[in-house]
Amino acid sequence: MRKVSPGVSDTTNTDAGAQELSIGEVAARTGLSVHALRFYEREGLLVGPVRRTSGGRRRYTSVDVEWLLICVKLRESGMPLADLEHFAELVRNGPGNEAERLALLDAHRRRVDAQIQALEECRSVITWKVGVYTEHLARGEADGLWDPTA
Repeated sequence: MRKVSPGVSDTTNTDAGAQELSIGEVAARTGLSVHALRFYEREGLLVGPVRRTSGGRRRYTSVDVEWLLICVKLRESGMPLADLEHFAELVRNGPGNEAERLALLDAHRRRVDAQIQALEECRSVITWKVGVYTEHLARGEADGLWDPTA
């Protein structure tokens, strides 16, 4: 069985007998709002069905939480919802599409790498400018800095 991350099966929710968590507990563990958790379920972003109590309350497992934590990182790093939904669909479909999963994740990683490179370039300019201001202020020569009114 392939693993998504330590302790997370890259298949469907089969965490039978494990402690179940309420939607509020899952929200606290993942940083997602209750509304976002309902949205993720409604949009097919989970890899397994969320169990419900006889009263209709959602019950999540540790596998659900681990999957959601991965989803959070993918979204925080800019993965479009459509790609995340496609990835979840591939995982739900089970073995046989691992190459497609890899291609999807690798394309996202390349986009993230490009974003990191762009941010590093921005940081370099900012660091240089902080140095310029630090030097000018230390010498008491702040008048040599850019003045938009000059």
